[in-house]
Amino acid sequence: METILDRQDPQIGALVKNELERQRRCLELIASENFASEAVLAANGSILNNKYAEGYPGRRYYGGCEFVDQIEELAINRVRKLFQAEHANVQPHSGSQANMAAYFAVMKPGDALLGMDLAHGGHLSHGSQVNFSGRIFTVHTYGVREDTELIDYDALLKKADEIKPEVIVAGSSAYPRIIDFAKFREAADLANAVLVVDMAHFAGLVAAGIYPSPVGLADIVTSTTHKTLRGPRGGLILCKKPLAKQVDGQIFPGIQGGPLVHVIAAKAVAFGEALTPDFMDYQHQVVLNAARLAANLADAGFRVVSGGTSTHLALLDLRSKNLTGLAAEQALEKAGIATNKNSIPFDPRPNTITSGLRLGAPALTTRGMKEPEMDQAAGFIVEALSTPNDDNRLKKIRQKVETLCQLFPLYPNM
Repeated sequence: METILDRQDPQIGALVKNELERQRRCLELIASENFASEAVLAANGSILNNKYAEGYPGRRYYGGCEFVDQIEELAINRVRKLFQAEHANVQPHSGSQANMAAYFAVMKPGDALLGMDLAHGGHLSHGSQVNFSGRIFTVHTYGVREDTELIDYDALLKKADEIKPEVIVAGSSAYPRIIDFAKFREAADLANAVLVVDMAHFAGLVAAGIYPSPVGLADIVTSTTHKTLRGPRGGLILCKKPLAKQVDGQIFPGIQGGPLVHVIAAKAVAFGEALTPDFMDYQHQVVLNAARLAANLADAGFRVVSGGTSTHLALLDLRSKNLTGLAAEQALEKAGIATNKNSIPFDPRPNTITSGLRLGAPALTTRGMKEPEMDQAAGFIVEALSTPNDDNRLKKIRQKVETLCQLFPLYPNM
């Protein structure tokens, strides 16, 4: 079917179609990716793209904001209901910008930030030296125990007491277990610090009541909207009322100009979807699928970091298979399986190579796949990584992957 994009810009039109086909024919196991609904995509690609709306509902710097005010208010009300939050800001363009605003609301340059070590599962915006967070603030890190690969809460409490950071940030991008937010609250109280929780990866699980909510324990909670929440690419901030003015002021006029109203509309649609029973069922299946995938790979001789998963993702240590994360990622891509190389705790290899591979279940679960399909996916991974340099065998696995994908059509109306 020819679209207006095909007629207006056939080069871009063809590339978009190629990407659609890639998504349809691939097993998407990247933990930070998902497939938004057609309703979310429709709002994201709507005429709201044309509207400038600097400021906040009822306090704009432009006229003509009657309807976009209502859209943003809907998004705010829905996400506050979803997470039982006192205040919400739905304007952040990304999770990193949400974190930047959260830090700037309660810190000044040079202040101490205590965040999770990137190599132990943290995120760039939690204090990495190549990120704004590591360049602007004085960073200290906590991590996991080498024997259990679980967060070392005793060491966290000790560091918080010794360093007395202005902010402690909890959250992760590659930690497969439940985070004990009460321990982080204890650490923050010990240091008289502000507790920021970045729930970008597991926000959907929180919304469904599967993962403990940090809202109420944390002073500020940030998130993306496109991972387990299954919305458009963007961010959000939740906070307690006393911090609302400080947080809002850091988003606008602090670090952003006009909000992306079309994205806010798509966020509102996603928040509405997340308030339904179907979404709760979906999140339960995500966790079941991730656990099944990890168990299958463990049975096949792969070492699963921390011994398994309690969330939507699992992390493999490939050293026993004499593989690097980079080599595994490249071999699996040839087999039609999208994953990402990832550092593991105490990884001897650089983060451009890594010893680990991160796998996530959200996207495949969105397509309707359940435990039997996780068994098949694990089998494909085991087969591909047993002969990662055999392109002919990888091509045959890809054919089997595509046959499986055809049973779970993606965006059939496009």
